[in-house]
This record gives sequence, C-alpha cells and structure tokens, in this order.
Amino acid sequence: MKPHEIEAKSFAIIDGEAGPHNFSPDEWKIVRRMIHTTADFEYMEMVRIADNAVAAGIKAIQNGCTVITDTNMARTGIRKDLLAGFGSRCECLMADPQVAAQAKEKGLTRAHVAVEKAAHMMENGIYVVGNAPTALLHLLDMIKKKEANPALVVGLPVGFVNAAESKAALMETDIPYISNVGRKGGSNVAASVINALALIAG
Repeated sequence: MKPHEIEAKSFAIIDGEAGPHNFSPDEWKIVRRMIHTTADFEYMEMVRIADNAVAAGIKAIQNGCTVITDTNMARTGIRKDLLAGFGSRCECLMADPQVAAQAKEKGLTRAHVAVEKAAHMMENGIYVVGNAPTALLHLLDMIKKKEANPALVVGLPVGFVNAAESKAALMETDIPYISNVGRKGGSNVAASVINALALIAG
C-alpha cells in the first residue's frame, strides 16, 4: 500500500473503533491524529481543548506565525512544508549555544532558558511543549507577567515529575490551549497537533 492509502485506512479504523464522541469536526481531526500517532484511544478521554484554541491555532498559522518547540524531536515531526505554504516556520532553541551557556551559568534547564530566548518569536505564534514541564511552567509564568504572548499553547509534556501538574496549571488559565490530563504526552504527539492544525488551515 502507498503511504496515503495506509494513512486513510488507519483513520478509517480509528473512526470505526472510536465510536460516538462530543468533539467538533475540527477537534476530532486533531484528536484522531493524536491517536494515529500513538495507537492510544485513551486520548479521547484525556485531551482538553480550550473553546477558542482551534480557531486561534488556525488563524496563527494562516497569518504566517512562528511555531516554537521545546525539543528538536517535535520540530522534526512537524511538517514544515505545510507551514511554509502560509509563510509560517518552525524553530527550536534547545541547541542554541547561548541557551546552553546561560542554563549552565544559572543552574537552570535549557528548556527554561529557551522559553525566555524565544519570547520575541512567540508573539501571536504557537509554543509547543512535548517534553519539558519546566518549559511549560516557565512559559505560564512569563505569560502571567505579560512577558510572552503566544496565540496558542500546545502543552503535552510527558513524564512523572510535574508533567501532569504543569498541564493542570495550563488548563486553569484563559490561554488558548490544546493539552491533556495525566502523565502521557510527548514530542511526537505535540507535533501531530501542529500537523493537524496546518492541514485544517489549508
């Protein structure tokens, strides 16, 4: 089978096994792609999408925003060709030498420092967290202090230390967000959300 045929069959299987749900058509395109990426139907129960999040993400991409990721793995998984069609681009600052130097000097994680360095890039853009709870928590603090103003936060850090807690904190805000409850998540899932949004935007 050709790649597009495999994907189409996979989506048909997911639609068939998912059964009834309360997601809007665009929300389901996002959740379905998350399930497609993980083969995990629990995302149907775990995903949380703010009321204005899908529209905010689509508008940002269509306006040529910058998508910033907390890992190069997420950046690699995002289809840059889809973003480029709108003049959007994808960036990750984790490998930036200045970020590494500042993190070492201050005793902070690179993810924490990278959020600060990306502040000017995320104006009306999208910040994607697929790995580091420290990045999400610091981003929320910067937004509260009006030091950052992303149009959308995709908050899907994975793990056992502060992953669930950072996502819970995100969901208590008025920021447009796409996230999930609990420990699951990851860079691959976060990338799938951006790909879904870019496809919807097109």
